[in-house]
Amino acid sequence: MNILVRATNWVGDAVMSVPAVCAIRDLHPGSRITVLARPWVAELYSRENFADQVLLCEDRGMRARLHLASELRAQRFDCAIMLPNSFDAALVAWMARIPRRIGYDRDARRFLLTDPIPVPVPGSIPPHQRFYYLELLRRAGFLATLSECPEIRLHADPAAGRELFRSFGLRADRVIGVSPGAAFGSAKRWLPERFAEAASTLGVENDAEVALFGAASEAELCAAIARSIGPRAHNLAARTSLTQFLDLASACFAFLTNDSGAMHIASAAGVPTVAVFGATDHAATGPSAPLARIVRTPVECSPCLLRECPIDHRCMTRVETATVVAEARQLVALSVHGHPHQDH
Repeated sequence: MNILVRATNWVGDAVMSVPAVCAIRDLHPGSRITVLARPWVAELYSRENFADQVLLCEDRGMRARLHLASELRAQRFDCAIMLPNSFDAALVAWMARIPRRIGYDRDARRFLLTDPIPVPVPGSIPPHQRFYYLELLRRAGFLATLSECPEIRLHADPAAGRELFRSFGLRADRVIGVSPGAAFGSAKRWLPERFAEAASTLGVENDAEVALFGAASEAELCAAIARSIGPRAHNLAARTSLTQFLDLASACFAFLTNDSGAMHIASAAGVPTVAVFGATDHAATGPSAPLARIVRTPVECSPCLLRECPIDHRCMTRVETATVVAEARQLVALSVHGHPHQDH
């Protein structure tokens, strides 16, 4: 078969959908699998062995959609699997005249799909988002059962990450990664001063440097935290590509983060990762690796799933620095003594 997989649009969702794309490859080892992805997530698939080809999804505006559909039609796909729920994802596959078009029956796109799959009823599958994508395959006949899938792993190059750290002026053998931003909104963000306190404490204890990561919109946030930490901190916000970030994260000996795409990448790279959760659902979008811990303080309004907190941000203000530091210490010890961090 010649299979097209329309990738999800955001980094965190893309990481959580990796088990589904791996399952397609495992079930159809002789098939040609093409991943169609937005430019900002396409690099995530470049090193993975489940894709024969990665195409950029440029479909903003009708002219771009027509051009993309023409390109896809020329490749004569037998089947398209739409992982995102959007109308546009199904529209382009329909315009490309792909004979079988599979996706969840959402966003008024039923008439565009040959296989409109009913959306799972809450509680009918495990809560983590990766099962949402796997269930799509099961209901479409690609999987026999929805068994517990292993941890999500991504191929990374820690040696390349250490070399990159050196090029940025870091010592590279002992780096704590920190990602204090979150694209969804400020409700997901732990307090910047507590990120600074936690990273500084761990840095002093381990004679480590601190690398702050973020998008261009988070550069000032990272700069402020770096100033608070002092000379051992380095602001790398908006200075790396996605592939470079994956390598850099894999070279860290610990990673502190909010619920974000960076969290999913660090966790999937096998790095001891501490993630602070508040507004979002930790059961649905938390990291799935054994060397990852979720820190949260249960409050009556969490998870609210709001972008901005309408009250006092209690889900985050009640998460203490000492708790995050303690979890990081335990994970680092486990990494060293129980699950050695290996290059992969």
